[in-house]
Amino acid sequence: MASDPYHYPPDLFSLLVDTIPLLQRSKPDTVRFFRACGVDERHLADVQRRVAADRSSITKYDIARTALGRVNEEGDSGLRARREIVRRVVEWEDFSTCWSEEALKAQGLVAKVRQLVSVKDAFVRMQQERDRERDERLRSQREAAAAAQRKREQRQQLYRQLTKLFSMTDPRQRGLELERLLNQIFKLDGLGVRDSFTLNITDGGQIGEQIDGLIELDNQPYLVEVKWWNKPLGVDGVSQHLVRVYSRADVHGLIISASGFAATSIDQCRTVLAQKTIVLAELGEIVYLLEREGDLAEWLRVKTRVAMVDRRPLYRPNVDGVA
Repeated sequence: MASDPYHYPPDLFSLLVDTIPLLQRSKPDTVRFFRACGVDERHLADVQRRVAADRSSITKYDIARTALGRVNEEGDSGLRARREIVRRVVEWEDFSTCWSEEALKAQGLVAKVRQLVSVKDAFVRMQQERDRERDERLRSQREAAAAAQRKREQRQQLYRQLTKLFSMTDPRQRGLELERLLNQIFKLDGLGVRDSFTLNITDGGQIGEQIDGLIELDNQPYLVEVKWWNKPLGVDGVSQHLVRVYSRADVHGLIISASGFAATSIDQCRTVLAQKTIVLAELGEIVYLLEREGDLAEWLRVKTRVAMVDRRPLYRPNVDGVA
């Protein structure tokens, strides 16, 4: 209401016009009441002249209606005076200023103003609460949108950095960079990194590197091994990790290969699925997910479900369908 130049609604305006003249015995007193409330002198000057020149030409009600109308139209600059007028009427206690025959009527009208203002204040408080809730909702939406934008930018940055690795020729440098990226990638979308990914450069004499870590999804730990060999992983490329998974209770296994998997290793993992959950993934799937802004956690859920239900350790879900 404070931003509305017509601050007084019609019912309160009419009630003030009826009440204020009864609180003053004379027309000059009525003018002084508005002046004391802070009403700008330019709104009262002509009224004051009429009272001084010919009191019979104007009534106390005319004075009240004119002063209230002008201050009500003033906009924000008249807000202080408008509030002061209402405050003085609501807090009026001394009715000895009234003519004796008008005192009871004045008391009744002041009570009505108090009641009306109380209702208006309650409405304002409710409106303010709704505004606060709306502002809080909008703030939450803005924060969520900003967080989503930051996440998109993070995905894009990780995608660009990950794709650069495919052109690197130094295995150790590539492994160190991949170690750093994996610790960031697996923290996306609710995946927790319990044991940070670390580089193991001596990978059975192979040209490449092995990176190990432990992640958690939906309270289920996954022992992860990432290999960047120059050929598809065969049985010898997955057997060591299978032994590690077997040695730890209630742990799933996830093997990620930059060079794919040989049919023999896939068959070996399929056999293991009778006792342990083993998920195979190609590094290109993660690159694709980052590029398409797919959900990494949902991607792993789908792959795990297919491994457990369909006994397919290597399943490449359509990441476009992963929300």
